[in-house]
Amino acid sequence: MKAIAAVYDSIEKKSILQILDVQKEPMGPHDVRIEVKAISVNPVDYKVRNSITKENPGPRILGWDGAGVVTELGAKVSTLQLGDEVFYAGDLKRPGSNAEFQVVDEFIVGKKPKTLSFKEAASLPLTTITAYESIFEKLKLDPMTNKTVLVVAGAGGVGSITIQILKQKTNAKVIVTASRKESITWVSSLGADLVVNPNKDYLEQIQTFGLNGVDEALLLSDPKDHFENLAKVLLPFGNICSIVESGSPLNMNLLKSKSNGYLNEFMFTKSMCQTEDRIKQKQLLEEIAELVDKGKIFPTNKLDLGEMTVESLNKAHELLQTGKTIGKIVLGGIKK
Repeated sequence: MKAIAAVYDSIEKKSILQILDVQKEPMGPHDVRIEVKAISVNPVDYKVRNSITKENPGPRILGWDGAGVVTELGAKVSTLQLGDEVFYAGDLKRPGSNAEFQVVDEFIVGKKPKTLSFKEAASLPLTTITAYESIFEKLKLDPMTNKTVLVVAGAGGVGSITIQILKQKTNAKVIVTASRKESITWVSSLGADLVVNPNKDYLEQIQTFGLNGVDEALLLSDPKDHFENLAKVLLPFGNICSIVESGSPLNMNLLKSKSNGYLNEFMFTKSMCQTEDRIKQKQLLEEIAELVDKGKIFPTNKLDLGEMTVESLNKAHELLQTGKTIGKIVLGGIKK
């Protein structure tokens, strides 16, 4: 089958993308083989690509968001059938979605929303799982409690679905950071109650709204740029949930006096460690799919780069690394 992989180029002395003919991955008992119809890109794509070096030359098939059709079932598969249209984020330890076909554990694959195209559906899995687990498994937010939640970097892929899940599944007041006009317009359209500038003092801005701080915070960009600001605005016993590794050490002593907590979310933990509860990812994807089909939650694709080629994937990676993209970048299946 055709795949686009990251490989080390000894002439350019860096990782490049290259189209290859590769063998189909063998199937495990609970695996399904999916014909990939669409993908979206995430920071993990270029981070893994950057790990391809002379000492670790690849090839490595990237891609951790996909939507497609089930074409083959493992011997013990019980939750999916041939021909099912599905969406999923995949497993960081296995070949990704930048290929004609991909093998994925049935327990992390959801049936895609019926009302969405494959490209629209592909914009959702990784960010949806990240947002859902951050809100309900890490922060343990009670859907019925009136909490104030600050979402840092709300216009990006994870932020775009986080706002919607908070508004649809909790009673939280959602405060979002955004600075550019188009970002502010986007997060407001998704349901943000208030918007603050990420480059200014959070507490001072929030106090102008008559608030003394926030109960919880979702940190969706480099913690080093926001940690002190968050420690100042967080109310006693509140928590920060971060989805990104910090670019430099953080002073955790800033959280001590208010008994604040710092939590990490990594949506690949369940698949990488084959945890017994990994089926929760299938369940939450299908729960969100129902809300999508009811018109309560909307896909977050903002830029369509056409079919999947080396050129279109390179462009997607370049745009994502600017840190200025809004929503998700999507592509169709690999060009035949």
